[in-house]
Amino acid sequence: MTAGTGVSAILTEIGSLRTFGVALTLGLFFLAQRLHRRCPSPVTHPLLISSLGIIMFLELAGIDYAAYNQGGQVISFFLGPATVALGVPLYRRAEEISRHKLMILASIGAGATAAMLVAATVVKLLGGGPHLVLSMLPKSVTTPIAVEISGIIGGEATLTSVFVVLTGLLGAMFGPELLRACGVRDDKALGLALGTAAHGIGTGRALKEGENVGAYSGLAMGLAGLFTAILAPLAAIFFRRF
Repeated sequence: MTAGTGVSAILTEIGSLRTFGVALTLGLFFLAQRLHRRCPSPVTHPLLISSLGIIMFLELAGIDYAAYNQGGQVISFFLGPATVALGVPLYRRAEEISRHKLMILASIGAGATAAMLVAATVVKLLGGGPHLVLSMLPKSVTTPIAVEISGIIGGEATLTSVFVVLTGLLGAMFGPELLRACGVRDDKALGLALGTAAHGIGTGRALKEGENVGAYSGLAMGLAGLFTAILAPLAAIFFRRF
């Protein structure tokens, strides 16, 4: 056995451990956070840097993604409790939300519709086929919902997952700055826009902007998923015909 083969075997064995995925993910994320604090910039966003780091490490080490994801699923499990925790700031603002419910529903409905139509239209104008268009439609909602919608309307779940992650990252990296450059200053408007356009990753960024922004972003994330689930099949019919 050569030295290279021995190292490869050791890395493969380590990669098969459930704790490896957890350690690699948390370790790279904490390092990415430190980098972002030292060099604050949209392009040093911790999620972007840690995601690229994990991809590069797995490729260079020759570790299969399925082996890594045994530990990744442990971290994914905590997304549920984290999402439920968003209900706390929402509860504190229940009266305020009730007063503005029509505005909130109209804003999220319009945003969810625009997110689907604009994305699909751009793909179609650039020459993308029907399969790609349908995979793009639910890209602005959280991954579990987007994947199910994609399967129902005839898209490719794997492609949709990639589009969802990229959409969330771009929203978290540039969303607040872009919105403020466009004159959006109100916390409710910022939160609703981020949650509608950039789902959970955008909501994570919204919480950094303040609890009020994060609360409305969490609300928008949930309602945008509902609106998209209802409207995506209708949009799919439209784009199949045209």
